[in-house]
Amino acid sequence: MQFGIRIPSYVWPDLTYERTRALRGYCRRVEELGFHGIWVIDHLLPSPAIYAVSWLEPLKVLAFVSGVTEHVAIGTGILILPFRHPVLLAKEIASMVYLTGGRFILGVGGGWEPAEYRAMGVPFRERGARTDEVLDSVKLLLTTRNASFKGRFFQFENVTIDPMPPECPPIWVAGGSLTHADAPDKPYIAKSVLRRIMKADAWIGRSSGSDKDSVMKDWEEVKAHARAAGRDPKSILYAHTQFVHIVDTHDREKALREQVPAFEAIMGRTRSLEDLMASYLIGSLDDICGRIEELRRSGLQYLMVNPMTDDPKQLDLIKQHLMDRFPD
Repeated sequence: MQFGIRIPSYVWPDLTYERTRALRGYCRRVEELGFHGIWVIDHLLPSPAIYAVSWLEPLKVLAFVSGVTEHVAIGTGILILPFRHPVLLAKEIASMVYLTGGRFILGVGGGWEPAEYRAMGVPFRERGARTDEVLDSVKLLLTTRNASFKGRFFQFENVTIDPMPPECPPIWVAGGSLTHADAPDKPYIAKSVLRRIMKADAWIGRSSGSDKDSVMKDWEEVKAHARAAGRDPKSILYAHTQFVHIVDTHDREKALREQVPAFEAIMGRTRSLEDLMASYLIGSLDDICGRIEELRRSGLQYLMVNPMTDDPKQLDLIKQHLMDRFPD
């Protein structure tokens, strides 16, 4: 199994220039420890029922990351496509491909927070159709000179994006069944999401409120749809995102005393301990590793973990207790 770090680019209530600059050393440490990727998340606004904070703008953060690392893959986990114009986004992606020396991975999704859609002036009911249209038109722009596209939301003629990447970066598509009682999703993967995954290199099973059984059930749906579509399920990389705070103990209560405040700083205090335990990598080392082992047995190939704090000591603990225990 491979492990990536989705960096804690949180908009902390007490965010300072110094704390933001400290991400330089943090990202270098991720690379030094041999993690397989550095990832960022896209949340324009806080989502009070699930997240008490927002995150720094993802593409700007990745440009920052590319300048302080040399070899590690970097990617969006995920980028909300309906909020972006495909021509400008294609230019940004092409620039990222070159700035990173070909290390960039494009993880995408439709988002799920209605308040963000209202703020952006984008109808929430259009999120699936817009996600597909932006993804299709961006792929066209990244692979075709003098590209023309006529869609429901976007149209362009004879557009060439320079620099044209040698090839389209890998595309990882997120999506799944119900993530949380307050999320607007269905208790199953929408057919439109399954079709979108078939166009991608990887599927990202999400974490917010998703218990491990839901993720594994979703993966079975993805595989079944792939077979029905004539695609080998093995050609789709199975990835998953998770929030984590490691405490070096086998004592659950001791671990929770440190973990709960760390989770509440990001998730807020509206969610019960039972909900957090069901949703995330929390509890003793045995609890956390047991959950990962079940996912590994279901075929999980890539785990993208998001530390709850920006303390670099968490990176060493994640490597020691997770990455070294579940080697590639």
